[in-house]
Amino acid sequence: MIAGLASNIQNPAIAEMETDLPATASQISLSLSLFVAFQGVMPLFWSAVSEVKGRKLVYVVSITISTVGSVVVATSKTIILVIFFRCIQAIGSSAVMAIGAATLADIFDPVERGRKMGIYYMAPLLGPSLAPIMGGVLTTGFSWRAPFWFLAAVSGLSGVLILLFLKDTFRKERSLTYQNVLKSRLKSHATRPVAKSRTASIAERPSLPVNLEKQQIPALRLFDTHTVAAADVALREMKLTLRDVNPFRPLWLVVRRMNNLAILVASGLMFGYNFVVVFTTSRTLSSAYGYNALEVGLVLLSFGLGNLAGSLIGGRLSDAKLAILKAANGGISYPEMRLKSTAYGLILLPPSVLAFGWVSAKHVHVSALCVFLFLSGFFVIWAYTSTLAYIVDANNGRSATAVATNSAFRGIAAFIATEVAVPLQDSVGDGWHYTIWTGLLVIVGLLVWLVTQKGGAWREAAEDWEQAANK
Repeated sequence: MIAGLASNIQNPAIAEMETDLPATASQISLSLSLFVAFQGVMPLFWSAVSEVKGRKLVYVVSITISTVGSVVVATSKTIILVIFFRCIQAIGSSAVMAIGAATLADIFDPVERGRKMGIYYMAPLLGPSLAPIMGGVLTTGFSWRAPFWFLAAVSGLSGVLILLFLKDTFRKERSLTYQNVLKSRLKSHATRPVAKSRTASIAERPSLPVNLEKQQIPALRLFDTHTVAAADVALREMKLTLRDVNPFRPLWLVVRRMNNLAILVASGLMFGYNFVVVFTTSRTLSSAYGYNALEVGLVLLSFGLGNLAGSLIGGRLSDAKLAILKAANGGISYPEMRLKSTAYGLILLPPSVLAFGWVSAKHVHVSALCVFLFLSGFFVIWAYTSTLAYIVDANNGRSATAVATNSAFRGIAAFIATEVAVPLQDSVGDGWHYTIWTGLLVIVGLLVWLVTQKGGAWREAAEDWEQAANK
């Protein structure tokens, strides 16, 4: 819940922060956009660390950073300090989303991963769902600083619970990063001068084949004692450091696949909408409707509840559709099957966004806003959870990097969307602002449809190229 709470709990307090610090609307917008940008990009670093040191250490360190950032924001006297330590807070809270999805990929097979992703995303989405209410209650009862003290308490407690109870799920035999470094190490041993010793005789036989497609070292012949000894020494003695991990190469391997790139762009746009709608609606409710922080939070709860329902139902529909298509295909599945479950959500999303924009622009009764907030929240997360599960399924062995890349795309998209939201909202109003978003979400639907049609061929061509490059 930490990431969702941290990114959304500030929204009901925007008006009070502008008055108390003091700050302009642009500065508040910058604090939000920089937060989501750092929260989006930093998982690229955290995922690289998790491939070296495991998942648990990343959780503990990152949550500690988030806790410290929350405390400093809560005690800040100027908007500059708030902006800077909101970025620190974002760096810390950024790990839990990407590494959390990677932890699921460590544990569950693709056939059940969609449902597990849906259940898992209930927790991160409880953040956006509960954050407006929590932010509204705490701001109304105390001040805008109270939500950040609350974040510090939640982060600190989560860090302690993870330290005490979470077992590390990272398995090096399923990590392409580890397997590639092992292969490189064994090759480097082959080129070294061979000394006349038992150790040298082991290093002399480094040609252990590494099966990158299955993410594991193949079974060894029992009579090949030198190869067995080489594998045993390599597996027992090889310790990766950050120098062994280049986060940009696996990033490039993810982005260069056309199927990944199309889904990453679609995912980024959906998340950008998901983030900006809460921010701009908070401004509209405060200025046009005259609502206080608690009332703003209550209205925004409808969007969070839509997200929550869309995540749970969308994940189940994704797995059900995958099972039906797999059975029809003779028991054989492929990642693109999952995306076919998003069709109805992607068709209904643009009209619900368009309707929300114009009822918001006309300042009709708030119940209409709640209805279309719920519907757009439901449909956008229905599609989003399936695209995230697809990114994991289509990138076996580098799931952490794939999810981190997805996080970077959505962070950049949300940063841009938030930065242009205030000028757009002030110049053309909510109606035309969300009309633009309707067009972008139509593009999202077309990109997902394109991947369902062409993605398999693109993915297989990329896998063949990578296998040839690693020989």
